[in-house]
Amino acid sequence: MANLNKVMLIGNLTRDPELRVTPKGTAICTFSLAVNRKFRDESGADREEVTYVDIEAWGKAGENISKYCTKGRPLFVEGRLRLDQWEDKNTKEKRSRMKVVCENFQFLGGGRGEGGGGGEGGGEARSYSPAPRASAPSRPAPAPQENLDEDVPF
Repeated sequence: MANLNKVMLIGNLTRDPELRVTPKGTAICTFSLAVNRKFRDESGADREEVTYVDIEAWGKAGENISKYCTKGRPLFVEGRLRLDQWEDKNTKEKRSRMKVVCENFQFLGGGRGEGGGGGEGGGEARSYSPAPRASAPSRPAPAPQENLDEDVPF
């Protein structure tokens, strides 16, 4: 049976991102997105529901988010779900929390902390994807071709 663990979110940062570094020197950025959903209830009234999602970004992605994002900034995040489980030290109760591990992101809006409704205002969008893993074989870049228009059949 196939498995899929993929999450795509567009929302606004609820607070400034927090950047930490592991003892081995890997950056971890934690932040939260507020994702809005507008709908009409049974009585016909327009309603809005907000979901707050905890996210962590590792490495260069985390460094970039921490450097360029502030509270209120719109952001597109693509990643996977991860369930953290632990036992509370005081009450000895089992606790858990679902979070998203960021694998790719894109800045939305006008930049410099300006909001902008998910990039609708003609703002610049930049994306970041992590570098390919070292185990993946690299392919040489294709040679540039001249007169590409001649190959088009229409």
